[in-house]
Amino acid sequence: MSLLATLYRKELKGYFLSPFGWIVLTFATVMQGWSLSTAMTALSKAPQLESLVYITFHTPNFWFYFLFLFPLITMRLFAEEERSGTLETMLTAPVSTWQVVLSKYTAAFTFYAILWIPTLIHFQLFKALTDIPAPFNNGSLIGVLAVLLLIGAFYIAIGCLSSALTSSQIIAGIITCGLLLIHFILGYLTLFSGDAFAAAPLLQYLSSQQHLETFSKGLLDTRPVVYYLTMAAFTLILTLKVVDFRRWRQ
Repeated sequence: MSLLATLYRKELKGYFLSPFGWIVLTFATVMQGWSLSTAMTALSKAPQLESLVYITFHTPNFWFYFLFLFPLITMRLFAEEERSGTLETMLTAPVSTWQVVLSKYTAAFTFYAILWIPTLIHFQLFKALTDIPAPFNNGSLIGVLAVLLLIGAFYIAIGCLSSALTSSQIIAGIITCGLLLIHFILGYLTLFSGDAFAAAPLLQYLSSQQHLETFSKGLLDTRPVVYYLTMAAFTLILTLKVVDFRRWRQ
């Protein structure tokens, strides 16, 4: 476990000791502020039935930057080390493949979780700097942050798998974007075709949009918890197999 912790610290430091990590953090903070300001503008123009939290995380610009975060976070994990030759050195060292994969995954997930701290600060500043009742409650804010972490657990695993499949960061990013876009579109199919076909319940179960809607209302549903954690574990197992294949090919 001490070796895993060492690898984890190394990977996490990589995000903060390079300009790229700070650029991603800045990008996420700016886009989060943009989504919040868009939601506040909508509230100021007309009364809304939903809370500020719900509106903030259902704007088109939110989904635009949200899906774009994962290729940025994960595309360098394996692809860059494969390109530079350091992955081969790491895989021939006395470390287990699962330690390499898990350290990179947990470091990426930790960095992803840190990206949502500005959102928490934004909403708390709204309460502190305005003299009007906040149009949201802490339950909805905690719920939406919880489901974002669950979705992120799965999506980061997808990014890890994509990065392990290639030595090109660009290709890894494209693969990640493509897979996430497919998953995103599946959640919208029932909006266009209705619920009158056999696969509709399954597509609704897979829909990140519906999960976000449920949790942003402060409601807890255990089904998405099981779904995202199971899919994250399954995708990491596939990543482990890919990296293991590379290891024994050396």
